[in-house]
Amino acid sequence: MHNEPPYSGRFDGTLHLFAVRVYFEDTDAGGVVYHANYLRFMERARSDMLRVAGIDQRAALDGGDGVYVVADVAIKYHRSAKLDDELLVVSEVRKIGAASCVIHQRVMRGDAMVTDAMVTAAFVGPDGRPRRQPRDWTEIFERLKGAAQ
Repeated sequence: MHNEPPYSGRFDGTLHLFAVRVYFEDTDAGGVVYHANYLRFMERARSDMLRVAGIDQRAALDGGDGVYVVADVAIKYHRSAKLDDELLVVSEVRKIGAASCVIHQRVMRGDAMVTDAMVTAAFVGPDGRPRRQPRDWTEIFERLKGAAQ
């Protein structure tokens, strides 16, 4: 019997792998993935990466501790994805700060890079101001931090 929940990504070393299939709703009038939807794919992959790594964002939100918000995104579109393409979002922690984390994300179709992004996620309190990430979370990020800089 398979023990992982459905729709879950997985780690391969420090890389988090998250599969995405392109559905009709993801495409624009030209039949290609609408540019903003790559950000949605990456958001799902980052949330899954944290959950699979043992970071309980829901408990932090419910407990009033804080949440991650995207503070910066640098994104490059290399080629288009189309209806029914099977994509893989590859995420890797690159830098950990007191109140932030930089994650490199690539959307791949086979060996071809579709989209490449560096995402800075900031941890903010209920007042919306940056605050230190929980220590056990930064320890998890340190273990996941990739060698590439």
